[in-house]
Amino acid sequence: MQAILNKRVSKIALFYDLVFVYMISKTTEILHHLEHGLVSPTSFALFALIVIIFINSWMVQTVFTNRYGIGSWADIAFYFIDMMILLYMSNSFDTNNLTEMKILFISAGLLSLTLASHYLINYFQTKSEIDQNISRAFFLILIFRSIALIIGGLLDNIPGFVLAVIGIIFSWLMPILTTKYTIKHPIIFPHLLERLNLLVIIIFGETIIGIADYFRPNTFSLYSILIFLTVAILFFTYALQFDKFTDEDQDDVTGNALIYLHYLIIFGISLITVSIKFIHETDANSWFAVLCLYCGISLFYLGLLFATRYNKPQFKLRKSTILVFLITTLIGAISCLIWSSFEVITILTFIIVAINICWLVHLNLPHIKKGNPTIGFPFWYLNF
Repeated sequence: MQAILNKRVSKIALFYDLVFVYMISKTTEILHHLEHGLVSPTSFALFALIVIIFINSWMVQTVFTNRYGIGSWADIAFYFIDMMILLYMSNSFDTNNLTEMKILFISAGLLSLTLASHYLINYFQTKSEIDQNISRAFFLILIFRSIALIIGGLLDNIPGFVLAVIGIIFSWLMPILTTKYTIKHPIIFPHLLERLNLLVIIIFGETIIGIADYFRPNTFSLYSILIFLTVAILFFTYALQFDKFTDEDQDDVTGNALIYLHYLIIFGISLITVSIKFIHETDANSWFAVLCLYCGISLFYLGLLFATRYNKPQFKLRKSTILVFLITTLIGAISCLIWSSFEVITILTFIIVAINICWLVHLNLPHIKKGNPTIGFPFWYLNF
């Protein structure tokens, strides 16, 4: 039993994640195209839709591996097939012309079909009625999405687009309805948490690439350092929540809440990534850039707020913490909207995230130090 609870992330899963490095880069490009200083609502909607397609496929594969993956040749073959489809999907949409979705929908339908096939094989291989129910439920969800996407892509018109979107949204939410089955075969929480942590690191990697332009010889300044520190503090906040505060000894959990709250975090980081570029671009509307930045920060913090349900008792989020985060973020957003220069936005945003992390550490440091009374902030973090 202990071996199952301590299931390790396989090398093939890490190799699989490399595709998502490229996918995140390609998908984020959708939000880099400004029209009259703004990103159009259509671009935002399509960005969200495409991210859900990719990340949900990653989640489905990860949850399958968590419950049933044994590193067999069949598992490896499905990983490789999915990687090739994902690479093709990443190049199947034009970030300058997002009206052509036919190839993306059809290839996404084929990806859903391979994931469904994996569950179908597992249905016939397992002798457990619980696992057969889980496999059947996910098979039906994925087949529904596959059919909706392929037909939607082949129709290549407005009704087809609507059908594909319905297939994506419904299949994204349907796993919630499988709880009565999945609770009987809980996920291995530490394994799922580690996989999600690695995915978020990949997303933060795109942010680092995004701020790299501030570190050129002709652009480097004090503000470059503040921008980097802002990103580093946000990552530090995420790591603090999931490395120190989270109780990995979770029994009888489906992992659905952990998965869905990470969508908020992923969307938040993506908005932060694009807005960090916008705040310095003369073509971008300064109010729009500020709203993007603080909407991203708010989504990021909201995801961490929902994650407190998994915290150790001594690290449960206090109302004072929520209040501090809410007030500081709101003050930062309003102040940046009033004084919307690059310098003010950079300095204020750094101050806001720094205040929030200092407050979080201040409240929880006594509990952290209990394990080692001689250690103090920030040196305890070196143990991460």
